[in-house]
Amino acid sequence: VPMPGLERLWVASLETKIVVAICALFPVASWFVIGIKWWQFRRLNRQADRFFNAMERSTRLQDAYQGVMKLPPSPYQRLFREALHFYDELRPGALRSEQPRETLTPTQLEALKMVLGKEVAAERDLLGHYIPWLATIGSVSPLLGLLGTTIGIINAFTGIATKGSGNLPAVAPGVAEALVATFAGLAAAIPAVIAYNLYVNRVRLF
Repeated sequence: VPMPGLERLWVASLETKIVVAICALFPVASWFVIGIKWWQFRRLNRQADRFFNAMERSTRLQDAYQGVMKLPPSPYQRLFREALHFYDELRPGALRSEQPRETLTPTQLEALKMVLGKEVAAERDLLGHYIPWLATIGSVSPLLGLLGTTIGIINAFTGIATKGSGNLPAVAPGVAEALVATFAGLAAAIPAVIAYNLYVNRVRLF
């Protein structure tokens, strides 16, 4: 009697069971990362809206600083604070004056860009944490599925050699194992690859 794919695993070889078990763990890990990053990017969007709303309501840097510092911590807040602290070190008291007219020289402006570039890189690395795991899962899962497929094909040929016939009962068990392993590998890889490409683009937009 033909057996469904899941029941087929109970009588599959030990090697196939190990491959499928690993492939079954990968989706759990990838969906965990996908959920964490989705929540993180959603929170980042809310933080961006609050930050830019506070900026739009301000007409002076000092007012903008006071308004932004009242917001919950965010990458935007940290970058803005770093920029103003650097500006205040170069032009002491400029932010506290009613109408600051102090401007930065080209050299100081380049130094400010370097400081903020370093901060942006640090925030980007923090935001991209765990995302490489999705790429690893997306690239390794098909290879594990291919390994299971190879094992299944070997078992199919072994069945042919054992029974001395190439009929369906001798070949089908090994082919079934091969297809189950391939399915498990692709099921783990496809969501991980899609999420990886999506989140990498989100980090670039940040």
